[in-house]
Amino acid sequence: MRLLLVEDEARLATALQRGLRAEGFVVDVAGDGPSGLDLARHGGYDAMILDVMLPGLSGYRVVRQLRSEDRWLPVLMLSAKDGEYDEADGLDCGADDYLTKPFSYVVLLARLRALLRRGAPQRPAVLTAGDLSLDPARRRVARGEVDVDLTAREYALLEYLMRRGGAVVSKTELLDHVWQASMETTPNTVEVYIGYLRRKIGRDLLQTVRGAGYRLAV
Repeated sequence: MRLLLVEDEARLATALQRGLRAEGFVVDVAGDGPSGLDLARHGGYDAMILDVMLPGLSGYRVVRQLRSEDRWLPVLMLSAKDGEYDEADGLDCGADDYLTKPFSYVVLLARLRALLRRGAPQRPAVLTAGDLSLDPARRRVARGEVDVDLTAREYALLEYLMRRGGAVVSKTELLDHVWQASMETTPNTVEVYIGYLRRKIGRDLLQTVRGAGYRLAV
């Protein structure tokens, strides 16, 4: 899953990016409002974590502009303002959730996952493909009643394929959504991890569509 983090506090942004990457997310960072707005418009993200107090353009104005353009990217807003009216302003201007600083990283992660689950109708609480299930809240993958142990990258790859609901997904799309754009990766990297996944979830579920990409048999 691809996330956009818009935060001007460099140390906080670095810590959040590191933690979220360890959870299997692909995370891009913007340090000001105009850059965050531009990336949100064109980056193809699954969700955005947005600070309120930003140089150039406040978080309120960023999310308000996105909503005025009918862009419904799920937004988790962060703010040092902890008053009830501040929270109401954030939600009223179009944010989907609001978290005050300082915050618990565990709580932020849980809220982010909840946001991703309810962000669109096609994102149920537990994803399934045949007898394969993936529970984003518990980060649990199972084939039938048997748990499947995956690395963070394998998990991110499987989650993205499952969220596509049986659609054919190209290697390029997988690289964009599962790997960092700055990483030295090639289509062969996708092939390698597809092989890892097949060995763990079963070759019958993960199909190759020659010349097009991969899909899960649902």
